[in-house]
Amino acid sequence: MTKRKVTLSVDSKTYSEFQKYCEEHAIMLSKRIELCMKNIVEEGGNAK
Repeated sequence: MTKRKVTLSVDSKTYSEFQKYCEEHAIMLSKRIELCMKNIVEEGGNAK
């Protein structure tokens, strides 16, 4: 699978909180975002 680098603009507070969450749970931030995106696509946009 080929990886693509992307640039996103997100709320600073939200990003910081999510980054902290990922660190506390030993989760790779980029992988977690990728999985969220995959879930949304597979569920036809009905992900919560």
